[in-house]
Amino acid sequence: MLNSLLNRYERAADEQVRWISSIPFFLVHLLPLAAIWTGVSAQDLALCFSLFFVRMFFITAGYHRYFSHRAFQTSRVMQFIFALVGGMAAQKGALWWAAHHRHHHEFSDQPEDIHSPMKGFWWSHLGWIVCEKYEETDLEAIPDFARYPELVFLNRWHLLPPALAAIFCFLVGGWSGLWIGFFLSTALGYHATFAINSLTHIFGRRRYATTDTSRNSLIMALITFGEGWHNNHHHYQASANMGFYWWEIDISYYVLLALKSLGIVRNLRRPPQKALESQRIKDGNADIGMLAIQEPA
Repeated sequence: MLNSLLNRYERAADEQVRWISSIPFFLVHLLPLAAIWTGVSAQDLALCFSLFFVRMFFITAGYHRYFSHRAFQTSRVMQFIFALVGGMAAQKGALWWAAHHRHHHEFSDQPEDIHSPMKGFWWSHLGWIVCEKYEETDLEAIPDFARYPELVFLNRWHLLPPALAAIFCFLVGGWSGLWIGFFLSTALGYHATFAINSLTHIFGRRRYATTDTSRNSLIMALITFGEGWHNNHHHYQASANMGFYWWEIDISYYVLLALKSLGIVRNLRRPPQKALESQRIKDGNADIGMLAIQEPA
């Protein structure tokens, strides 16, 4: 089964890797090696960890739970901050990110799905990002947020927020601060986010009989601040918490609760009891969905 997931899909012309235009993406992974010459200080590592934490929260809570699923409400100013700081993760603009994510949920693990592992593990992990097919933003898929000019601006100039983050790291830590604080944390953030598209559709346990291959993973939940409870999320997408039960650690939700207590966010949506109890899989490990999906033509 795993081998077929890795190799079963033949790429169309617009799904091939764009090597020239993808050079910046690959450089993000290579530039941390420059620390061999500059050395790495405790300050660089602290900067790396801090940026990873901050940007992971703004991706998971902002780009995902807010812009993609409207799982809570906030002010227009905070909405802009979610888009700005989330944009510092160098995962393009909030409108691009959320529009593609909504498409993923509409066609999850079907032939139309943008990044299903049924088209290959590496495709779902990063191949779809470095091809031409999904470069543009479908504003019609996200009309609720595309009406804000400041969000459209950040989406169009999506390189501006990560550039600001890179400049900050250089000013704080010099070249080593740039290599480790910015580029290493960015690369780590990439693959933590990408692993939700790939690994949590292959490995883990299933609590709910969704029509896709989503799975729950404690390890991925710890790395991605709660996103690893992916089967929970596909079962009830509108929830601000991915960990449905107290023992399912969801760091982003805890931060949202703190922001709610400060009046910064409001109306955090949670799954009703009926949703928690419906479509349960008895042993939590059934491959419902995986075996039902046919190989793409």
